Amino acid sequence: MPMKAKRTYNITSLQRGLRLLDLIAVAERGLTASQIARLSGLPVSTVHRFLVNLESAGFLNCSGTGSYHLGVACFSIGQAALGQLDIRRLSLPYLQQLNQNTRETIHLTVRHGLSAVYVEKLDSPEPLRIYSRIGAAVPLHCTGVGKVMLAYMPPDELSAILPQLEFRRLTENSIGNLQELQTHLQKVRKNGYACDLEENEPHIRCIAAPIWDHTGAVNASVSITGPAVRMSVTRLRQLAPLIQAVSKRISKEMGYQASSSGNDHVFPPKHRPRGTQSSATSMPRVKVQLAS
Repeated sequence: MPMKAKRTYNITSLQRGLRLLDLIAVAERGLTASQIARLSGLPVSTVHRFLVNLESAGFLNCSGTGSYHLGVACFSIGQAALGQLDIRRLSLPYLQQLNQNTRETIHLTVRHGLSAVYVEKLDSPEPLRIYSRIGAAVPLHCTGVGKVMLAYMPPDELSAILPQLEFRRLTENSIGNLQELQTHLQKVRKNGYACDLEENEPHIRCIAAPIWDHTGAVNASVSITGPAVRMSVTRLRQLAPLIQAVSKRISKEMGYQASSSGNDHVFPPKHRPRGTQSSATSMPRVKVQLAS
C-alpha cells in the first residue's frame, strides 16, 4: 500500500505574521509600517492590522518615532528555545574548555535557511575582544561557520541552496561569486575546517569546524574568533587540530558515529556522492572593542 503524502496546512494570516516578525528581527534599528509594507509586498492597511495585534500580544514594541522592534514575548520564547536546544546543552562543557585554552571568543551556530544563527557565545577574557550577540543571523558564504555547513551539505541539497545565495561583498575579502565559492568549499572539505579572513567584518578572523548529528548531517558548527592582530594565518593553522577535536567530541555527544577509516570529514557515508571515495569548516557582524 503506498504511503499517504504528508498533509500540509497553510494558514496565510499566520505565515504573514511570522514573515513580518522575520523582517523586523533582522532590522537592527527597527522598521516603520510603510517600510514593512514595502519589504513584505503587503498593503499598508493589512500590515497595520498585523502590527497592532503583534504589539498587543507583546511580540512587538513601537518606538516614539514609529519604528517597530521585537518585544519581550519574542525574547521570552527565544530564551526558552535556547534552553531546549540539546546541542547547546551538550556542547557547553567543550566550548568552555576551548574558551579557556584559546582565550578567544567561542561561537556555536546552527543553520536556519540561508543563514547561520548564533545560539551560544563565550567571550574572550582579553582586553581587546569582539562584539557579537546570541541570536544574530549571518550569511553562509562569507563566514567560517557558514562555509563549513555549505561544505558538508549533501550534493543535491547544496545544488539547490547555491543559486539562492546573495553574493554581496561585505568586505574586499568576501567571496563574490558562485565559482569562487565552489572552489573554496573543495578546500574546506579537504582541510576539515574553514577560515574567515576578514570576509564578513574587517579586522575579525575565525576558524570553524563542522558538527555532525546522529544522522550524519551538518547543521551546526563551532568557531574560534578574534581580532586579526591575534589571529594570524599561522595561529589559525595551529588552532585547527584543537577545534577539530572539539567538533568531533560534540558530534559524538550528538550521537554521530564516525566510520573506522576516520575520513568522514569529506562526506559521512550517508551523504557521500556516488563514485566519491573518502579522502584526507563566524560570526555575526562584529566590532572590535576594548573592555572597560
